[in-house]
Amino acid sequence: MKTRIFLLTILSATLLLTGFHSPVTSKAAANNDTIQYPEETHFKNVQQLTFGGDNAEAYFSFDGKWIIFQRTNPKEGLMCDQMFIGKVPAPGEKFEYRRISSGKGRTTCGSFTKDGKHVIYASTHLSVDTCPPVPDRKKYGNKYIWPLYDSYDIFMADLNGKIVKQLTHSKGYDAEATLSPDGKKMIVDSKVSLTAYERYVNEENEEQNKSKRKQSEMKENTNN
Repeated sequence: MKTRIFLLTILSATLLLTGFHSPVTSKAAANNDTIQYPEETHFKNVQQLTFGGDNAEAYFSFDGKWIIFQRTNPKEGLMCDQMFIGKVPAPGEKFEYRRISSGKGRTTCGSFTKDGKHVIYASTHLSVDTCPPVPDRKKYGNKYIWPLYDSYDIFMADLNGKIVKQLTHSKGYDAEATLSPDGKKMIVDSKVSLTAYERYVNEENEEQNKSKRKQSEMKENTNN
């Protein structure tokens, strides 16, 4: 049986920096604020951070000083999502960001570690350097489709983009990693045997750990 653990989102996947306040009558229309929805009464001081391309899945670091997000922009040679990080700007300042993924394959769902020294994200780059094929949405009534590439695995990289650890190894969709508030646990969306994977994660003995990992991979291959 295929088991999937769904991502627990803690932040809205948007690249608009906002402030929250008590409901009041919106003055967005009067002030010609083209970013804020005229009837929105809960946000103020909305600042657009990115321009051009597709920018999404933005998440704050634990200290709230950095943002990690994914970006696609063919005009910049970004044919599919790559990971970027940038420091949260002061009001009115330009948002400066830089790519932290390798530029190969497709990436998604980035997050910072508790100490702010590393990031975690999913990538297909081990399978192929180019972008994986995109489903033809016309066949599905032009509805939104999120492809579950079985070449996705989850990686940890330092802030210079160097991958220091591969966190998942099994064939199948492994992505959408989210860290617990204390930074010690990770929840992922994965097409693997949950029981076998839990044994793999919780096993402290290195040899037994490898054995449990193989079991989780075998279970997944059987499910597929």
